[in-house]
Amino acid sequence: MKRHSVVRKLFIITSFIIIGLLTIVLMLESLFFERFYKSVKQHEQETAIVKLIDEVEALQSNEQEIAYTIGRAMNEYDASIALLNEDLSVRPLDVYFIHLQSGTQIIKVMINEEGMRYGELPSGISQGQTLVVDGIFMDQHDTVMHPINFNPEASQPEPGLVRVSGTISRLLLPEQRSYNPLYQDLLITDMIQDWNTSEPAATSNPKPYVTTEWIDSWSGVTYIATLGKLEASNTSIVMMESLQPVNEAIAMLRKYVMVLFPFIVVIVIILAVMYSRYIARPLVKINGFAAQLAQLQFSGTPPVQSRDEYGELSSHLVTLSHNLERALEEVKLRNEQLQVEIDHKIQQEELRKELVANIAHELKTPLSVVKGYAEGLQDGIAAHKQDAYLAHIVRETDVMNELIMDLLELSKYEGNAIKLKLANINLVELLQAEVQALAIHLANKALKANIETSMLTEPYVVGDYKRLKQVIVNLLSNAARHADSGSTITITVKPIDAGRVKVTIYNEGQPISKSNLQRIWDKFYRVEQARDRRSGGTGLGLTIVKHILLLHHSEFGAVNQLDGVAFYFTLKEGRVEDDDKN
Repeated sequence: MKRHSVVRKLFIITSFIIIGLLTIVLMLESLFFERFYKSVKQHEQETAIVKLIDEVEALQSNEQEIAYTIGRAMNEYDASIALLNEDLSVRPLDVYFIHLQSGTQIIKVMINEEGMRYGELPSGISQGQTLVVDGIFMDQHDTVMHPINFNPEASQPEPGLVRVSGTISRLLLPEQRSYNPLYQDLLITDMIQDWNTSEPAATSNPKPYVTTEWIDSWSGVTYIATLGKLEASNTSIVMMESLQPVNEAIAMLRKYVMVLFPFIVVIVIILAVMYSRYIARPLVKINGFAAQLAQLQFSGTPPVQSRDEYGELSSHLVTLSHNLERALEEVKLRNEQLQVEIDHKIQQEELRKELVANIAHELKTPLSVVKGYAEGLQDGIAAHKQDAYLAHIVRETDVMNELIMDLLELSKYEGNAIKLKLANINLVELLQAEVQALAIHLANKALKANIETSMLTEPYVVGDYKRLKQVIVNLLSNAARHADSGSTITITVKPIDAGRVKVTIYNEGQPISKSNLQRIWDKFYRVEQARDRRSGGTGLGLTIVKHILLLHHSEFGAVNQLDGVAFYFTLKEGRVEDDDKN
């Protein structure tokens, strides 16, 4: 191993870092771990008591829900919790219980700390399961039971006991507790008495909470307790958690680590040598390769400017970056920029030409018709047909106006100037209304429209009513325009995954070729190659539909089916509302 080699440096640095970190961890563990452990416990308990006070105050005087909230908190925080009266006596609460639905009667099985051992509690039960309990009824109405046996094996209860079987409708049992909760919950009374004797001012007027430590005289276990006062009443809440003795654990851990320390040092040295050699070996190879690439040749040795491989490698890489990287990156970046600019200009030019040609074509026909009828009126030809000529001129003017309005609306969509007004919409009602509005148009081709839905209730969707109406009108008009005379247009509404609704509008007729299916959503594109306006539409309807559906984050498209074409789109499912609210 060379004196100034990378392997030697990596070995020394790695060994010192690992051994130093291990030593620091041991020192910090010995000095601060116990204090840190208690500080964290106290902070977590104070945060929990403040949260619990807010929850209990929100329940006001609902004893049953207060008991349920305290029971859940005991399981969540692994602590014993009690509600105290004004005189600091523990208020009895039925924290743990099981509600059994037996016929039409609900029987409350009480889990009493004084009459039940922790090992006797049922395990693995949940709401909805069937449970059999032998016990004693504690009230006149036989609705509160003190349990003796859960799921007894005997076919008959013991003398003096009553057997109840039912379905669990609600329950709360001690769980995720690191000690016997039924025993420790009974220690709160002793703790309050000792605390009140030693610190009466603290227990009588917590602001807003007081935390202390208490030692169980019988077991010698140390507990940390926090007492908080409810502002809305003269009651208090106390939370108590066990502080597991950590001094003995720390001492044992320290001895254990000291025994392992020599072995750890040996392992660290071996791993450091292996790691250093593993890291340095490829660097040496890269160093020789980089030296040749730095001068754009595969021979020659540059001067050495440092005493280790890292210095040599850095010198070669700097030279390489100056000679190659800068030039190559500049060329590459410039080429990419030029290519992007060229592609953008070509695309913009094609779009401009296509738009100009489409607008010119769409306006040429109505303008020619208007000019012809106007010249006829000017020359006085067919004076008795003047009203018909004027009607043709007005109709063609309406066609041009419709085209211009569609262009203006499309420009708003393309300029992101449209903001949706979302609401819950009854989709079937909207479809029925638009089918009725197109009744005359459908009757001209002897068409029928049938709405089918597989949803049990009327589907509601989230969307902009005005825009969705425009989508449905355009798609229905498109279907009617291309449907075979005397056929049926089928409108299907069905739910799909992720809370969405799919609408499909199918018409019988000639299928659309694959190439046309990809372009029907483009501006001014028509499947009819002759572009005859008598077939209807401005060529912008499906483009506007596309933009509206994109704003609704919809999946849409058109597919050829057996005897026709189906257009579909999806919408987010909404909630059912009253008719007056909708």
